[in-house]
Amino acid sequence: MARQEVTLDEVTAAAISLQDDGMRVTIEAVREALGTGSPSTIHKHLVEWRASQAKPEAPKPEIPESIVADLGRWAQQFAQQAGAGANDALAQAESDMDALLKAGEELEAERDELLAQVASITSARDQALATAAEHAETIERLTVELRNARQVAMDALVGKAKDQLAIEGKDAQLAELRQQVERGVTASAAESDARLAAEMELIGATTARDNLAAEVRELRAQLDAAHAERSTLRAEMEVLRASR
Repeated sequence: MARQEVTLDEVTAAAISLQDDGMRVTIEAVREALGTGSPSTIHKHLVEWRASQAKPEAPKPEIPESIVADLGRWAQQFAQQAGAGANDALAQAESDMDALLKAGEELEAERDELLAQVASITSARDQALATAAEHAETIERLTVELRNARQVAMDALVGKAKDQLAIEGKDAQLAELRQQVERGVTASAAESDARLAAEMELIGATTARDNLAAEVRELRAQLDAAHAERSTLRAEMEVLRASR
């Protein structure tokens, strides 16, 4: 499922809290503190927050007039202090790049899993469609057979009734005809029940097919979102590499 993206204010609050606790402000640390958020979004907000922080002022070179002999050592110390901020920024950028690379690997794994799920559901959907088609053919065949059976039964009843009417009395003929009609109705009811059961089975297969199709559409949407997020991560990684 898609992650819930975090805001700049949330990332800023988490970064300040980590900084106050004396901890390094990294993508993973902020993400762990918030409990949510994609690495690319957190990185974007961290860059904006770091840019808003006041730049550390470089120490002003004040050479004591009475210690001229220590000028070389003082200049070296000053240079180290002035470059400390750049070294920290470079280390932070490398840490962010490692976090982004790790997130990219996780997205690759999620994409492969989604592709496997789509393939499995597509196979199940095709099987359900084939089963539904077979049920439809069976229902059509049963309908034709039921129609023919009813016609044959009616023809047989009429023919037999005519033969019996020619031999037996009217009352006996009517009683026998009534019994035959009742048996025919019972047989027709049984056939109708069989047809109804077949139709209900087809409805169940059609519902399963629609549910599978909906799941395939949802998984494809998640796969598209994962592709888009991966492209964003790659673009940010290229920017970081170019800035180094």
